[in-house]
Amino acid sequence: MPTATASTTAPSVDRLVDLTPAHRDRTVDAVRGLCIVVVVLWHWVFSITHVTASGRLSMPNPIGDVRFAWLATWVLQVMPAFFVVGGFANLASWEGHERDGGTARGFVAGRLARLGRPVATMALVWAVIDMAGQVGFGAPSVLRWGLVVFVPLWFLGAYGAVIAVAPWTIRAHRSRPGPTFAGLLAVVAGADALRFATGDHRWGLVTTAAVWVGAHQLGYLWRDGTIARWGRRGPVLLAAGGGLALVLLTQAGPYPASMVAVRGEALGNMFPTTAAVAALAVTQLGLILLVRPRLERLLARRSAWKAVVVVNATAMTVFCWHMTALVVVIGAVRAVGFELPAHPDATWWVLRPVWLVLPGVVLLGLVKAFVRFERPSRR
Repeated sequence: MPTATASTTAPSVDRLVDLTPAHRDRTVDAVRGLCIVVVVLWHWVFSITHVTASGRLSMPNPIGDVRFAWLATWVLQVMPAFFVVGGFANLASWEGHERDGGTARGFVAGRLARLGRPVATMALVWAVIDMAGQVGFGAPSVLRWGLVVFVPLWFLGAYGAVIAVAPWTIRAHRSRPGPTFAGLLAVVAGADALRFATGDHRWGLVTTAAVWVGAHQLGYLWRDGTIARWGRRGPVLLAAGGGLALVLLTQAGPYPASMVAVRGEALGNMFPTTAAVAALAVTQLGLILLVRPRLERLLARRSAWKAVVVVNATAMTVFCWHMTALVVVIGAVRAVGFELPAHPDATWWVLRPVWLVLPGVVLLGLVKAFVRFERPSRR
């Protein structure tokens, strides 16, 4: 999907490949790009997207309909991994910003601008389309029938909030890295306990904030070499310890086994974000570090690294527009009389490749049109 855009950006991509410093941790870029690709494919291929009786688009998943499918979410729920590598990248960026004499306000503004340009572009285009549809054709607002187009953007809101407090979390990390991370875990555990004991779901906002800030702090621990100082046992301890905590929390504790929301279940792990997601972040970091040596050897090849560069160069544009591409295809197939199944029946499974190819073709056009707003200048 993103690699097909390479022809439109080949000169700049080749230059970025050539300028990659030898000391760059390419695993961070590879994991970040992979996370975006997994999210897109999940929404296209593994969502039972259909129109409800009220005329709204709905996107449940088949996890509750397939036995042991929840195990796949321990790998495919990649938001924790994205926040971890984001912590690594943001600390690295802060170090350079600091050397150049930059301010905390400038750092936050610069990082948020990179997220904000693609989001603002998408929001403006959709506002124009929505207004034209309502005024010119009497169509209902997208906020009534297609809110799923914008729901995935909550992730960018959470990530933006973590970036906004990064100057302070970096300061806390540098002062007392271990106690800072342990304190965040304690906040998650305590707020979750209070939420379950009192039924007051406002405590869920506390756990949500603490989990994502904590996952970001894990990236700091990776970047500053703290985990590397543990030696070879570090990745094993993280993967095994996080995995054991995840098993205990979901199998013996009160948390659902699935790391994504399941249709019909009142309790989920993603929002409010729970201690189970914090354990998943630790597990995923351990697994990333375990495969990192082999992955670095693979990424030393020009072709593999170039693919990673292309994905990262268009990542936010792909993320912002992938649901629009899906909605365009849904509108087209319904216009020719095909109704979308509301359950994962045989037809749904057979058509999975179609829901990879058709939205992919549409997304290519959208990326070519709007990627310029993600990378407005080339020096």
